[in-house]
Amino acid sequence: MSDVKLPPYIQFLQQESSYPHPAAAISLVQTHISFVLLAGDSVYKWKKPVNFGFLNFSTLEKRKYYCEQELQLNRRLCPDLYEKLVSINVDGDSFCLNGSGEVVEYGIRMKRMPEEKMMGKVMDRGELSRNHIDAIIDRLVPFYLAAAGDEAIQEFGKARSVAVNVLENFEQTENFVDQGAVSRRQFDMIASYSREFLTHEDRFQARIDGGKIRDCHGDMHSANICLTEPVSIFDCIEFNERFRYTDVAADVAFLAMDLDFHGQEGLSEYFIEQFVEKSDDPGLLEMLNFYKCYRTYVRAKIALFTASDPAVDEKTSAVYTQQAKKHFLLAEKYAAA
Repeated sequence: MSDVKLPPYIQFLQQESSYPHPAAAISLVQTHISFVLLAGDSVYKWKKPVNFGFLNFSTLEKRKYYCEQELQLNRRLCPDLYEKLVSINVDGDSFCLNGSGEVVEYGIRMKRMPEEKMMGKVMDRGELSRNHIDAIIDRLVPFYLAAAGDEAIQEFGKARSVAVNVLENFEQTENFVDQGAVSRRQFDMIASYSREFLTHEDRFQARIDGGKIRDCHGDMHSANICLTEPVSIFDCIEFNERFRYTDVAADVAFLAMDLDFHGQEGLSEYFIEQFVEKSDDPGLLEMLNFYKCYRTYVRAKIALFTASDPAVDEKTSAVYTQQAKKHFLLAEKYAAA
């Protein structure tokens, strides 16, 4: 990847001498909204100055606020992982991490988790088991019970509120139709299925009446889970409450979908079966396919956004385009079920 496309402060942070601690073999990971630097035993995460409408990190003030939100919210499931707010300052004629001069960027520092225990890596090795799924469920059931679910949050469970999130995806991806990842036929089929499901307001009201609309995680898939003891479920949605205030079914569907995406359909079924039993929530099943479809479409959208990011090289862009294509195929499968 060419350094020309990277902000100067990120280039600075790719040097071992920029850190007050050992930081050999620094590596940079990008998403559509973040720069993540793995430096020794620490991880530094910086928000890109982007504005996608549903997410606005366009000013330094906003990026600082959402860094603070990220720390606070993620400590619900990972109390020891998220350490503190950090800054990049200009001291003299150079940058400094946590310096005393003018702040040019804010980020967060986290403990680095064991790479070999990341859920995706465990799946790649063919080692993901029912025991791992049970450990995830044991973390989630009390989390949802304790999560806020007041009247203001319950509003986000209504069909019209869910529709804002679901239909927004179609608006934001229509320009990508017939560009290599999704066909017009697929797009229309998925959109039609989603719109029809949203007309069943009684299903959404039943979830509200059952107390199933909570301040959830919002982005619960394998890339955000480390199979430590206890399990670490990190990187929740901090940038927009309407993605986090949701049906527990929508949160759980994200991980179930992700297991399907990675060819782990058996463990996906086991996860849902056991979660429904341990949380006493059989009503979740009626919503599952709809939310799976929504969640895989979100992942497709994010992959497209990442692929079209000018800071991403052509090879990475191609990888994300293929990932989006696979997610659209899965969304089509759910829509046809």
